[in-house]
Amino acid sequence: MAKQTAIDVSMDLKALTKSLDKLKREQLPFAISQALTSVAKIVQAEEKRAMPEVFDRPTPFTVNSVAVKGARKSNLQALVFIKDIAAAYLEPYEFGGNHKLIGRGRTWLNPKDRTLLNQYGNFGKGALQRMEARPDVFVGTVKTKGGESIGGVWQRPEKTKVIKRAGKRGVALRGVNTSSHLKLLVRFGDAMPVRRHLEFGDRALEAVDEHFADEFDKAMARAISTAKL
Repeated sequence: MAKQTAIDVSMDLKALTKSLDKLKREQLPFAISQALTSVAKIVQAEEKRAMPEVFDRPTPFTVNSVAVKGARKSNLQALVFIKDIAAAYLEPYEFGGNHKLIGRGRTWLNPKDRTLLNQYGNFGKGALQRMEARPDVFVGTVKTKGGESIGGVWQRPEKTKVIKRAGKRGVALRGVNTSSHLKLLVRFGDAMPVRRHLEFGDRALEAVDEHFADEFDKAMARAISTAKL
């Protein structure tokens, strides 16, 4: 994410290494790097597992945007992060603020027809272009009887609509508006504040507190068993 939450385990290491002998101290950087990487992968799994609890049907792209950069002996730091594209729209869910406006323009799109949403409950990239191409749909501002001006994507009422195609018979247009009035498909507006919270940092801290000591012990045992005496 653009902003980061740092978790320091140096105090844990001081307590864990007080009674180490010379061999163990020599293997310490390797063990620490292995433990940090192992815990980072645990954090990654926890963050991915929590996505469906925070979001309704998150896309695989969003879930798999949680990535890990492992630690090395020369750099005792492991990083769990959100890849750039997903970080742009997930950042407000962690640090607060308005929904990020994705796509063209600076308009928040609020679909009013649930059938326009994809299997993940999202308004797909090509949905607006497909609607704009329909002969019974227009983009504009309509003034309601109550005097409110609403900008969005509107569908005209049509009993039937047949589209003529070159060299082919006419094809009936699907999804026509059979009511006697305009139908608002997508409303335009300003970005709204984020209400749900990802709690990425808090979840990571809890996982580190729970697992680091055990992962360090296992890493140290592996380091000692493979050390050249």
